[in-house]
Amino acid sequence: MSRKAKGKRPVFMDDPDSDKLLAIVMALAAEVSVLRERLDTAERLAESRGQLLPGEIDGFQPSAEVIVQREAWRADYLRRLLRIVHHEGESVARNETPETYEQAIAAVSP
Repeated sequence: MSRKAKGKRPVFMDDPDSDKLLAIVMALAAEVSVLRERLDTAERLAESRGQLLPGEIDGFQPSAEVIVQREAWRADYLRRLLRIVHHEGESVARNETPETYEQAIAAVSP
């Protein structure tokens, strides 16, 4: 089952491409904000326990398993970040237009 919002997307700008870009940037900003807080927490906890020395994070060499896990996370993250672009591409591929949407609503409305 697809997890997509139904109906029209809210529009904030005059140019639809600007609106898409805004959605992408805001999704990215939310992710960066959460990551920054989590990283700050992890670094403060590690430093307070004497488990982290300056420069250790920059010098860390991930294992092959960690690299695979990070790549999987990155692919999922990019899918979520670019959701709006993929959704529009799928709509175009299915020949969906605002008119076909309105026709579908009219067909099921009493």
